[in-house]
Amino acid sequence: MLDTSIRLLRLLALLPTRPSWSGPELAERLGVTTRTVRNDVERLRLLGYEVRSSPGVAGGYRLGSGTALPPLLLDDEEATVVAVALRAAAAGSVSGVEDVAGRTLVKLDTVLPARLRARADALRDAVTSAPAGGPVVDPRVLADVAAAISARTGLRLGYRAHDGTTSSRSVEPYRLVLVERRWYLLAFDLDRDDWRTFRVDRLRLRTPGGRRFVPRPVPGGDAVAHVVRGVGSEAWAHPARVRLHAPAGVVAERMSPGAGVLVDDGPHACVLETGGTSLARLAGFLLGLDVDLTVLDPPELVDTLARAGERAARARLAPDEPAQGAER
Repeated sequence: MLDTSIRLLRLLALLPTRPSWSGPELAERLGVTTRTVRNDVERLRLLGYEVRSSPGVAGGYRLGSGTALPPLLLDDEEATVVAVALRAAAAGSVSGVEDVAGRTLVKLDTVLPARLRARADALRDAVTSAPAGGPVVDPRVLADVAAAISARTGLRLGYRAHDGTTSSRSVEPYRLVLVERRWYLLAFDLDRDDWRTFRVDRLRLRTPGGRRFVPRPVPGGDAVAHVVRGVGSEAWAHPARVRLHAPAGVVAERMSPGAGVLVDDGPHACVLETGGTSLARLAGFLLGLDVDLTVLDPPELVDTLARAGERAARARLAPDEPAQGAER
């Protein structure tokens, strides 16, 4: 009986690693006959696991979604990644998952071998998280919106704008986008006959929802870029477009995703659509990218950058003033 149980666990560990296994392949890996494989598959089915089989030369066995969760056999690296992901979830921007993530971590710590438990303990002691800082959303709302996107079903929702006014909307949901710890829904607003971006923490779903729809092409073909532009148009008092004399990939590593939209402009340059609460703050951000740039819009940004450069040039030590920390 013990040998059979161990073999079933090994079979469960093998099945998810490939799209399909033939009977002879499983028999060779387990060191048994194909008849034993068939019997073990039937045992798994009786236990609630959906093991699908197809006949023929190209046929085989594959594990489907059944009534029970198969045991997860993780290697050292996978277990560490799971622990990191769970801790990130506990400090994330989705409300209601902290307790679940904590319970899952407790279960993981319980079954970890001693060598991995030490790694997990070291990770727990070494890692701390800053407060999320952004609004949290109900995971049930995220799940319902995601289901509507997948099923291509319209949504009816109540929405509270940034100025506190509320309105009723009928939309065709397209994508959920996470930008700077905020969840946004990109959708086509049927009442306004245009694309709109909604903060998920400000919307309330209403039932019944809308009817099924055929997805429209998102403007520009990039949902993330469209959302960032839309969010920026509301948040930036001073929008700007600048050409940066460096590849987009280089610039992207120096800025957060929500700081603007990068568009390739040849192999050695890109155009950044961005903005700031003031021209001075915007100039500081652009100079912080540490690349040469050309202002496309607005013209007054050129003067602000020039003044920043002049101020930086004056920021030198007086001849008779020693540097901080130098001996007198």
